[in-house]
Amino acid sequence: MGRAFEYRKATKFARWDRMAKEFSKAGRQITIAVKQGGPDPDTNHSLRRAIQNAKAVQMPKDRIQSAIKKASDKDTSGFQELVYEGMAPHGVAIVVETATDNPTRTVANVRASFNKKGGTLGTNGMHDFLFNRKGVFYIELDKIEDPEELELELIDFGLEELKKDEEEGVEYYMLYSAFTDFGNLQSALEEKKLEVKKSELQRIPNHTKELTDEQIYEVLALVDRLEQDDDVQTVFHNLA
Repeated sequence: MGRAFEYRKATKFARWDRMAKEFSKAGRQITIAVKQGGPDPDTNHSLRRAIQNAKAVQMPKDRIQSAIKKASDKDTSGFQELVYEGMAPHGVAIVVETATDNPTRTVANVRASFNKKGGTLGTNGMHDFLFNRKGVFYIELDKIEDPEELELELIDFGLEELKKDEEEGVEYYMLYSAFTDFGNLQSALEEKKLEVKKSELQRIPNHTKELTDEQIYEVLALVDRLEQDDDVQTVFHNLA
């Protein structure tokens, strides 16, 4: 059928594979949230965040409800969030957040990724001084009429910074809070009926490392391999 057909088919399969991985990670977020605070999003702000993020990756409503029911019906006590830290090539710090029901499998896979891509798995806490944990809320530009006024209104609820930024080609107002103020700011935004596209807890480096293009490629090869693992939720690094 020709190269054009094969290219379109490969592109479609890659998109489906990426979507499947996003749905899998969203489902794990929902499971962890239900385990921590129950199946009612009205009383569980972690679950509200997980549902919000599932919608952001276009996870269908019936699959979201199914994930909540599945997490409610089964014993999720063995499901846990684990963090691994290590060094990528050229001294770049890496933090890997995972959600798993099999820690033995997960640590083996994470270690293998580091080893095969020239990195080293380290010890928990080794990068605590390099990253600040922040809550981040993404709001589309047309949802906020006066960002300066909103910033003043939300300072008492933990807002530290409001700035315009871009992710995957889309511009947002991004609202930052301390990790401990995430729930307060989330509640304040809900009270104001501001539609949040997605929200997340980030580890933001307090300084970054400059590398050559070739060195950057080596670091990103490790990051990409880690992100392909179904148990891995997020990978953070201090690469500039």
